[in-house]
Amino acid sequence: MKMQQFLQFFTQQLTHWRRQCKALRRKGKLIRSPKGKSHRSELLRTMFKNVLLFLSKTNEKSSGIARRRHCRKQERALKSKAKLVKTKSSIYVVGLDWAHKQRYSVILAIAIVSLTGVIGYKLYNQTQLQVGHLAPQTITAPYTASIEDQKKTEAERQAVSNSSLQMLMVDAATNEQINKNLQQLLDDGNKIRAVAGAFPFFDPVVLSISTQRYLRSCVDSEWQALLVAIENTKNQQKKGTGQTAASSGSSSIAAPNQQRQPRTTPQKSDSQSLPVKPQPVDFSQNSDFIQAVAELESYRVTTSEKNLSLLIAQISQVRPRYTQATAKLLQLETVSSKAIYEESLLLDLLDEEWEKTKMGIHQSSERILTQGIPQGLPKNILEDAVSLQLQTFVPESSETLAKNLLLTVLKPNLQKDEEQTRQNAQKAAAGVPRVMVKVRYGEVIVKKGEQISAWNFEVLEYYHLIRRQVKWQELVKLGSFIAIAIGIFVWVERHINYELRQRDRLLVLLLTLSVPAVITMGLPYTTWSALGLLLGSFYGPTLGLTVVGLLSLILAISLEMSKAALLAGAGGAILGSYIAQRLRSREELALLGIAIALTQGSIYLVVKILIGQAFGQGWYIVLREAALFALSGLGWSVVALGLSPYLEKVFDLVTPIRLAELANPNRPLLKRLATETPGTFQHTLFVATLAEAAAKQLGCNVELVRAGTLYHDIGKMHDPLGFIENQMGGLNKHDTEIKDPWKSAEIIKRHVTEGVVMARKHLLPTAIQAFIPEHQGTMLIAYFHHQALQMAQADPSLIVDDADFRYDGPIPQSRETGIVMLADSCEAALRSLEASAKPLGEKRSLKDVSTEQALTMLNNILRAKWQDNQLVDSGLTREQMSQIAQIFVDVWQQFHHKRIAYPKLKQIS
Repeated sequence: MKMQQFLQFFTQQLTHWRRQCKALRRKGKLIRSPKGKSHRSELLRTMFKNVLLFLSKTNEKSSGIARRRHCRKQERALKSKAKLVKTKSSIYVVGLDWAHKQRYSVILAIAIVSLTGVIGYKLYNQTQLQVGHLAPQTITAPYTASIEDQKKTEAERQAVSNSSLQMLMVDAATNEQINKNLQQLLDDGNKIRAVAGAFPFFDPVVLSISTQRYLRSCVDSEWQALLVAIENTKNQQKKGTGQTAASSGSSSIAAPNQQRQPRTTPQKSDSQSLPVKPQPVDFSQNSDFIQAVAELESYRVTTSEKNLSLLIAQISQVRPRYTQATAKLLQLETVSSKAIYEESLLLDLLDEEWEKTKMGIHQSSERILTQGIPQGLPKNILEDAVSLQLQTFVPESSETLAKNLLLTVLKPNLQKDEEQTRQNAQKAAAGVPRVMVKVRYGEVIVKKGEQISAWNFEVLEYYHLIRRQVKWQELVKLGSFIAIAIGIFVWVERHINYELRQRDRLLVLLLTLSVPAVITMGLPYTTWSALGLLLGSFYGPTLGLTVVGLLSLILAISLEMSKAALLAGAGGAILGSYIAQRLRSREELALLGIAIALTQGSIYLVVKILIGQAFGQGWYIVLREAALFALSGLGWSVVALGLSPYLEKVFDLVTPIRLAELANPNRPLLKRLATETPGTFQHTLFVATLAEAAAKQLGCNVELVRAGTLYHDIGKMHDPLGFIENQMGGLNKHDTEIKDPWKSAEIIKRHVTEGVVMARKHLLPTAIQAFIPEHQGTMLIAYFHHQALQMAQADPSLIVDDADFRYDGPIPQSRETGIVMLADSCEAALRSLEASAKPLGEKRSLKDVSTEQALTMLNNILRAKWQDNQLVDSGLTREQMSQIAQIFVDVWQQFHHKRIAYPKLKQIS
């Protein structure tokens, strides 16, 4: 019995010494300090004193309480011994125990082997005999078979593919330019006709179309002669001579001017020629002149002299407009250097004919462009096609004009359709039968010492005579390179604040393997975006960028893959790794997925542009691939978002998003805490505020501190009235009902064990569960311990063991849980100080006195925790204790600031 008690005590003492060693090692005094020997001797002296103390106290344990305690310890020792015997009875369990102890090395070995195996998959089944090597022996055919000559088959298929017809497609940009040019020409025609005015300008029943053309286009001499003829006819009729206006005009009118020029040609030589003596001109032989005079005379006879005068005045207005229109037409031809309207009848067309002509030109152009104009089409064929189309759509009088316009603007609009041509070529090549060669039994495939040709290699491959091997040398090189990369990863891991567990390393390995695994399946659109998004969200930008960078380098060296695809995928993964952990909602992560998709597509397109592959005829293929890369990035991001909650559960991860979800007060456990233990909930909120402020100032994980603090006292729901904050000023059950400090201490300690049970039942992350026992550590339950000491003084038979009044621990193992321990200890002191503080003098305010008292009190509390070795494993330093105390006081002051004194209202009677 004594030996069992001694062993248990010795185990506890060893744990205490281990913590002291850690503290000394952290301060550098155990190994590096020259005083290390004195510290070791001090530890040995402490050990010897504690053993003697235990032996001296053993004889004094004779009370009933001591016997019960010994029984409990004996039961625990027996269970531990049974478990130890059971464990040592199985070699298999021993092996597992060894693997568990060496799990870090095992994970590293698995990582090297798996990455080498997946990335170097092509090195497993390499042939010993290669094309160009010398045959080690004479090899004959084991049986008769027909073997395909792949080289000849490929040559014939290539020939058929090259001779296949090219597929053409209409270039929309060329069509748009043609239509734009055609519309510009027609707009020019509209402007010129608008200057000339409407045509016909008078009723064709009175003046025929030909006469109207003549009257507005004849030269001034003819027009003057015509007016004289009409005037003479009028005078003769008054004298009753009886001569007809036509004969009179034809026999007696002569105009002192030159002969009429063609109607559509402006008189450019009139202003440039030297003055000559005008000769009389006889217009009696001009049929247009005679017909115009006759029609005008007929109009005067049928109407009146006044109407004829109005008509002549209208003609006089039309003529200068026509002259101006012909001048603009000449100017247009001079500027454009193209005589598009030179020999046309643009101004002679009726308005109705011009509208039909424009519509017909558009229709003909549309049909010709739809059919397509190939490169190198002979001009006469194009002219015939245009003429054939215009015969259907334009009036006969405007065919020449329309043909001239279309031939001016039409040009080849067909270009080679690369994709369709390739598909047709592949279809044609697929239709070529394979070239089969018959190899008979015993026929020599290759003689010893001869060089192995491509055909020999195909025959040997068919008969499975190619010796295959694993290229161990290449695999070792690849494995060494991967080992170096993993070493870099390990170095980075040890220099970041985040400490990885073995399950974390396993998850990083699985996510990393997903990229080369998809590549080995032949898919270029691999899981880069999911890798960056998940690594960045789970472990932060430093670790994510390290994995992405190292993996990109390994794949670039070991695998034959598109560099544009590699850069695009790595770029998207880098973006996801860098930004993911900064986001605080799933919606923001979804937007990040869109940004990753755009990044991947843009990088792929830019790389293709830089290497010159985006400027050829296959530019649209590059655009399609860039779009596919963008879509793949978005798709894998969606997959990552869908997997994220499951991975968080399976691998027990806490991300900022999950911590924010856990800190939601509407969570079932927190709602129960607020309802069943309102005092504890208010205490929790204030502790969370204190701890969050300290964590932010010290650079800790603020989201983890906030969420962990909210759940650190959930175990108090098992007995809410056992804790003073929930008694609401009522009677304390420990003083009225229990009256046993040992039982009361058990009730207080149970809030830790019950809290862990609740946390596991509700599947809280391990990082959150750690706050429940570690926020109390192994602290002494001082109030009931003091009561027990008082009872022991009154009754010497009672023996007080400090272990009965200490929490089971463990002590805080991280800075976050250490901060919560300190905040939890200081919260009650700050509340009590607020209630008891009073002004000490007229010149000192309540705020000043409370600040001094609060800071002194908190420093004493934190010093006690430090001296009790509660923070030796937390990573917090002694210097940070004063900083934390000041932060707590500052937060307390913000909560309990001074308020103005409102005047008292008079009571209304």
